[in-house]
Amino acid sequence: MNRKWKFACCATIVLAAACSEEASVAQNADFETTVVADFDEPWAMTFLPDGALLVTEKRGALKLLTAGGRLIDVAGVPDVAYGKQGGLGDVVLHPGFADNGLVYISYAEAGSGGSGAAVARARLARDGDDAELTGLEVVWRQEPKLGGEGHYGHRIAFGPKGYLWISSGERQKFDPAQDMQGNLGKILRLHDDGAVPGDNPFADRGGVTAGIWSLGHRNPLGLAFDGTGRLWNTEMGPAGGDELNLVERGANYGYPVVSEGDHYGGREIPDHATRPEYRAPVVAWSPVISPSSLMFYSGSEFPGWRGSALIGGLSSESLVRVEFDGKRAWEAERFAMGARIREVEQGPDGAVWLLEDGKRGSRGRLLRLSAAD
Repeated sequence: MNRKWKFACCATIVLAAACSEEASVAQNADFETTVVADFDEPWAMTFLPDGALLVTEKRGALKLLTAGGRLIDVAGVPDVAYGKQGGLGDVVLHPGFADNGLVYISYAEAGSGGSGAAVARARLARDGDDAELTGLEVVWRQEPKLGGEGHYGHRIAFGPKGYLWISSGERQKFDPAQDMQGNLGKILRLHDDGAVPGDNPFADRGGVTAGIWSLGHRNPLGLAFDGTGRLWNTEMGPAGGDELNLVERGANYGYPVVSEGDHYGGREIPDHATRPEYRAPVVAWSPVISPSSLMFYSGSEFPGWRGSALIGGLSSESLVRVEFDGKRAWEAERFAMGARIREVEQGPDGAVWLLEDGKRGSRGRLLRLSAAD
């Protein structure tokens, strides 16, 4: 028998750890939560066509959880600069994965001047219980590399037209978000091999600037397309001012010149309303939710959620649902999950899957949300 606990929406969830013989299940009025597995500081996940799941761990491990529940170590992962916010990050499949087997990963790497994010692609080779990334090649790097271990960003998304999109944090250095000679604090648009499309807004400037699509971002940790093909991102504000942005061609979102939050030391930052030339967020949160990830729900398991954005919350320990009316958006519901939520994904069957953050030295659980009976 599965063990079950009842709790109200937005109450703290308390789940027992999953064991090898049975999963733990909790239930509320909106969904049942099943603990599937646990990982060492997991950061991201993506489903394979056969229902298996790739999961990254910050220390530099890539795991494959088969549809039958076996956990396999994937070989061929590059060395990562692990520390604080640095390590192995996102994992996504190429849109043509069924034919080319390409997997894209992001990670922090060491180099001259410090560290920076990188995105690489490789083919996933599987043979029984063996799996390996082969032919790995780096397709993008943050420039310049800097000291410190924060605000890498490095979320990856593929758009409806097959372009590769990458979010790049400003590395906790503020000004790089407005510096067009580097790609920190930006969102990038590239071909799948890392080449720059000729119609990018700054392509005629050449160099690292050519890949920039938008600028003035702080720590963009969510990047996803809605059902109409519009690109949205979530990013952490400073002391207040977490953002949901509609990402548009050549737009400047203002950080650190403007923000809906202030500096941690208490020094004020002017609001977006004071500088209308900068693009204001569609939704801003103060107090913050610490958005870690972003997806748009399209499944049948939760019909009332279709078209909504689902955002993982770190400090808020929550799953946040946002509804839309065209380019307008608002928070519709918030579910307290009792743990920092690092990643949210939609499963092949329409269930919602979450990864708990798993701070250093603790495990992060993989949760499956399904419709309550």
